[in-house]
Amino acid sequence: MDALNRIKGWIGGLTEVGLMLLAFAIVAALLVGGALPFFGGVVGNIIGLVKDLGSNGLVGLIALGIILWLFSKRSLG
Repeated sequence: MDALNRIKGWIGGLTEVGLMLLAFAIVAALLVGGALPFFGGVVGNIIGLVKDLGSNGLVGLIALGIILWLFSKRSLG
């Protein structure tokens, strides 16, 4: 059981780092403009995702709820 908690901790840590990099890429793209070498078109991808979710009505709303649930803070143990 300790190994499972350790794996969950690693996955949670990697997710946190990924979200921080995403936030950094958004801010950097807004400040610099255009596509960044290592991050690509992050802002364009997010805009496309929002458009796709918005055009799908209820299905998009359900998908957004699932995405938010996946990224929400949950206790590890």
